[in-house]
Amino acid sequence: MMAQTIRVMLVDDHAIVLEGYRRLLAKQPGIEVVAEATDSRTAYQLYKELRPDVVVVDISMPGRGGIDLIGQLRAWDASARIVVFTMHQDAVYAMHAFQAGAKGYITKSSNPLLLAEAIVDVFAGRKAISPDVSQELALARLSGDASALNSLSPREFEILRLLLEASPAAEIAAALNLSPKTVANYHSLIKQKLGVRSDIELLYFGLREGLVAPPPSA
Repeated sequence: MMAQTIRVMLVDDHAIVLEGYRRLLAKQPGIEVVAEATDSRTAYQLYKELRPDVVVVDISMPGRGGIDLIGQLRAWDASARIVVFTMHQDAVYAMHAFQAGAKGYITKSSNPLLLAEAIVDVFAGRKAISPDVSQELALARLSGDASALNSLSPREFEILRLLLEASPAAEIAAALNLSPKTVANYHSLIKQKLGVRSDIELLYFGLREGLVAPPPSA
């Protein structure tokens, strides 16, 4: 039996998903959902107000995504304990999430109870990774074929994600509290680091790396 109830905040832009794992966690002894947010801005404010013990966050959200939110929370509170709960099992997403400051990474295709276990582990100071992601990370290390994406910082990776979603520079700037000029500078730097010369090449790079879904076949 746990000596302390773990206070959890859930962050996901899909209301149905929030409802699903709120119900799941409600059945777990020693875990209490104290806050929910559907965007990063609200999540940041709620974190400062409520200081939950563990934050469960998705990566892909409109505007400021989960990886950038992780960095923002950790900048405000270096002790913030964060579990990523996402559809992305690619090693590069996990590596950027951990680089930003996450302590757990669980995919939504995993056994749902793994999320509860990850919350307990991260609260106790341990790292938590779902088996499918552990395998991807191990394969990436063994292959020695490091993706150019690994050269990006978490902020650069977040901006790349938004660029590949065709978000306008002004929209990215507003979401990340940056100036349009700064976003333009990041845009150029990202292309330089990835070895691409144009936005078309950047799109093809995203397709090859699995960051962009291919168009449906006719």
